[in-house]
Amino acid sequence: MADAADARHPNLPHLEPAPTGHPAYTETLPCTPDSAPAARRLIRQALGAWAFDVLADDACLVAGEMVANACRHTRSPVIRVSVTRLDGPGVEIAVTDRSRVLPARKPAAPEALDGRGLLLVDAVAARWGADPERWGKRVWAEVRAA
Repeated sequence: MADAADARHPNLPHLEPAPTGHPAYTETLPCTPDSAPAARRLIRQALGAWAFDVLADDACLVAGEMVANACRHTRSPVIRVSVTRLDGPGVEIAVTDRSRVLPARKPAAPEALDGRGLLLVDAVAARWGADPERWGKRVWAEVRAA
């Protein structure tokens, strides 16, 4: 059920707190490139709630690249984006889809306009990886304060 704040701010994501464990927020989005801005809004809103605004630019870059990668390489109709607060000043960004194919860094040709997403994630994230699931995979990256 939407509350009054949702009605006043329809472009803000409806955050769903995780029921247990570390604080987390998730959102299910269409598996299209148009979902990258919604994923970045989710990340910024969660980081603001945790007073981790200093991580926002890096975390949003990572989220955008992971969403783009999922949209490019899966036929899943939806993806699940989550941001989880870690111990210390850091967060885990995750994108879950229904493809079982794990991501792999591949060298991009110098003149290529794309193909560098995982290189960016690798450069910005403290660490990242992918967890195979029975129904797909979960790609995650940790973004921490310097």
